[in-house]
Amino acid sequence: MTFSGPLLRDVLQLVKAKGQHIRALALNDYRVKLPLSDALEHDVVVAVPINGQAIPVRTKGPLFIVYPCDAKKELHHKTYYERSIWQLKAIEVE
Repeated sequence: MTFSGPLLRDVLQLVKAKGQHIRALALNDYRVKLPLSDALEHDVVVAVPINGQAIPVRTKGPLFIVYPCDAKKELHHKTYYERSIWQLKAIEVE
């Protein structure tokens, strides 16, 4: 699968986000807290299309936070898989 979209750090910079943690909320009320440093240190993507196609809600869309686990072996860990939230509806920085 190929995920594409803006880097999370670019989105945060665009809105001038300040803080230490990101709280991400999914449509199904799943919540995850990730350190802001993840967005700065890794090429975390806010995926809009997968394989060039829009992501329908029924298949984890419309937005998906994706860590570059294939590119960085150190990200092959349960912690990062749990932070890769799909059906993203909101992000708060605190």
